[in-house]
Amino acid sequence: MGHRHHFHLDQGDHSITVNVGPGRTGEIELLVDGKVVAYRKEHRAGMNVLTGELPEEPAHPFRVLLRQPHLVPSMPRCTLELDGVEQPMPERLVL
Repeated sequence: MGHRHHFHLDQGDHSITVNVGPGRTGEIELLVDGKVVAYRKEHRAGMNVLTGELPEEPAHPFRVLLRQPHLVPSMPRCTLELDGVEQPMPERLVL
């Protein structure tokens, strides 16, 4: 049984957080400023993509890419794609 993963990145005045449920198939939540903006009941091995918007005028769309390894049990990696630029989202420890 795996554990939950939490990824976080501050983008300007906004915070973007991704919570990944335990194991290789747990749920994924995408939060902007602490509010859930996208949810997937389970994720799969390979690439999982969630989309959201930063609450600005006009709204600023972005994607989060969650890569879950196929064969080797290892930690997922999370990347923010905003304005065509990819930024790794560091994992944070949540107690």
